[in-house]
Amino acid sequence: MQVASKACRLTRVLQPRSILLYSDRRFDTPLAEAPHSSLQHRNHSTLWFSGTVHDSCGPSALNDAPRILQSQMCSMMMMAMGPKVLYSTGAITAEDNPTDAVKELYNKILKSIEEQRTMAPNAWLWSLIENCANHDDIKLLFDILHRLRVFRLSNLRIHANFNCNLCREITKACARVGAIDFGKKTLWKHNVYGLSPSIGSAHHLLLYAKEHNDAKLMVEIMKLLKSNDLPMQPGTADIVFSICYNTDNWELLSKYSKRFIKAGVKLRQTSFDVWMEFAAKKGDVDSLWKVEKLRSECMKQHTLSSGFSCVKGFLLEHKPEDATAIIQVLIQTLSDAKKPGIMVELQKLVSEWTLEVIKHQKDEDRKALAAGLQNDIPAMVNYLLKLGLEVNVNMEDLTNKEGLLC
Repeated sequence: MQVASKACRLTRVLQPRSILLYSDRRFDTPLAEAPHSSLQHRNHSTLWFSGTVHDSCGPSALNDAPRILQSQMCSMMMMAMGPKVLYSTGAITAEDNPTDAVKELYNKILKSIEEQRTMAPNAWLWSLIENCANHDDIKLLFDILHRLRVFRLSNLRIHANFNCNLCREITKACARVGAIDFGKKTLWKHNVYGLSPSIGSAHHLLLYAKEHNDAKLMVEIMKLLKSNDLPMQPGTADIVFSICYNTDNWELLSKYSKRFIKAGVKLRQTSFDVWMEFAAKKGDVDSLWKVEKLRSECMKQHTLSSGFSCVKGFLLEHKPEDATAIIQVLIQTLSDAKKPGIMVELQKLVSEWTLEVIKHQKDEDRKALAAGLQNDIPAMVNYLLKLGLEVNVNMEDLTNKEGLLC
């Protein structure tokens, strides 16, 4: 009883409310307005713990006494260190150069929650996000997010994170200005900013990595997906496969393709197209046919890209007649709008693919492959002519032996 009595006395003297650090999913709105009257007439002898009200002198005070004492001691330390420590996630220094629009919105939100003790309107935060134009703007954005998070917990008893739409826009802003260090924080499952990680946010960062051909960043983001239990989607595979292809990293694509398949992600035709085209460029026939088997189980018809990947596979196996049969299937199944692309792909096969696939082979294998292609590709063209098709392909690059082997 003496402990409870002491707790009562301390509660009456030390009025600052404790900060809530627990999670609750009862609220879905990104921000919430607090009625002025409820804040002005709040009884300061009431303490808030995890969304439950306890009268400081009630029967439960005895059980809560140790926690009350610890909370009040922390509050005293915070007050002694100054208000900046209570809210700030990182000091804003004189060297920072945020834009005027962002500084103005930041100060308006700060004044609302620290001086007026009311929640700032949603539109201010959305506008701040939209106006972010550099890294220092993003730094201010995350600082105010942390302050809003603390205010929502300690003053409004809102435990829920900001909603996913807001968080995706925050990540989009980070990618837009290149503040990827902050962008990665939006994928953290446990964070002090009230952010809700989502695969949509991850896609903004992956698209940034694709735009900059940054396979290293892609790997970091994929690790964050795994450590924060974010489920991959078909769109994730599209972006990852494209980055691997553009950076010519076959090993990385092979690694992540296995991860997507194991996770049960239903790959789109676009992912299969990139995967098969890459296998054909590498000259990896075994992998090509394995991917084709997976594709045929999901897709009924070939696209122009997947069909010509199979054409290339048969040419690598010295089967020009089978390669011709695939082109014939494409002619029969593709729409009229896409049929002109057949001759375009055929010319690219002769002038571009032959050089690429030979370049990816070991030195001792290049001469034999070049000789095989110089025989098999003309044979395929002759088969097409016999079928009555008008084939107008420049074979100069193929017949130039020195150019093919360089």
